[in-house]
Amino acid sequence: MKIFVTGGAGYVGSICVEELLERGDEVVVFDNLSEGHRFAIDPRATFIQGDLNDFNSVSLAINTSKPDAVMHFAANALVAESMRNPYKYFHNNVCGGLNLLNAMVENDVGRFVFSSTCATFGTPDRVPIDEETPQNPINPYGESKLMFEKILRWFDQIHGLTFTVLRYFNVAGASERYGEHHRIETHLIPRVLQVALGSLPNAEIYGTDFPTPDGTCIRDYIHVRDLASAHILALSMDKSDSYNLGTGGGTSVREVIDACRKITGHAIPAIEKPRRPGDPARLIASSEKAWQSLGWRPQFENIEAIVDSAWRWHLANPTGYPD
Repeated sequence: MKIFVTGGAGYVGSICVEELLERGDEVVVFDNLSEGHRFAIDPRATFIQGDLNDFNSVSLAINTSKPDAVMHFAANALVAESMRNPYKYFHNNVCGGLNLLNAMVENDVGRFVFSSTCATFGTPDRVPIDEETPQNPINPYGESKLMFEKILRWFDQIHGLTFTVLRYFNVAGASERYGEHHRIETHLIPRVLQVALGSLPNAEIYGTDFPTPDGTCIRDYIHVRDLASAHILALSMDKSDSYNLGTGGGTSVREVIDACRKITGHAIPAIEKPRRPGDPARLIASSEKAWQSLGWRPQFENIEAIVDSAWRWHLANPTGYPD
């Protein structure tokens, strides 16, 4: 197949591009490089630098590449920033996505895989979170993703655009060639590993009084390569649907830091801080529907295996990508 990948220079997108190429697909990466990195784009892919907010740019790219399907990773994804600047998140995540959908309709591309988020559920009233859990986002980031999910349903009904929505929480890990390098790093595992690398003085634990066994938040960590495999499996689906992705288990903040200490061999000092507003105690996804319908099974279910792959990439790339 020929796959058009938006955000293919970013963390998840770059590794999905790598996996697509490994299975023999032809890939076109469309990215404005505002968050992604030129060096994260697999050289076997065709790269088009452009912005989804420029309709002519994305329409020309779709028309020129003539893909069989589109995978959409491009988005702003910082919760705290979305609370300060909601315009940026609705403009980029919704309006930019609409330009992409319109370009697909104009060029008769009818297959779409959307990289969404379990942030659309907000603070759930039960865990694990399945697809029937009410979606009540508590920040503009989650709201922007939910708005786009709703838009997809109308494009399916009116234009026959078949979509798959994939929602996930904490993606982590790396392939041998590509890993996690955000210009503003907020994710726990890379920040803890930066302590082991000597670029940060200590890890931070936000809240130690949650109703969990060790008092810290529990999250569902999914390996980035497992996430990529779910996106690839979604290409074969001929009916629009949505799926939650996770391992079905959970790892606390303290357990993540302990795993990083074990894998790196470094002490990694940690400072305890007050809870952050809106942090739920547990966020765990139910992936039963994805198991049954997509035939998806995560291969990395152990937090130490996930950390080990991330650590090996960070050791090889201690300052991240050069661009």
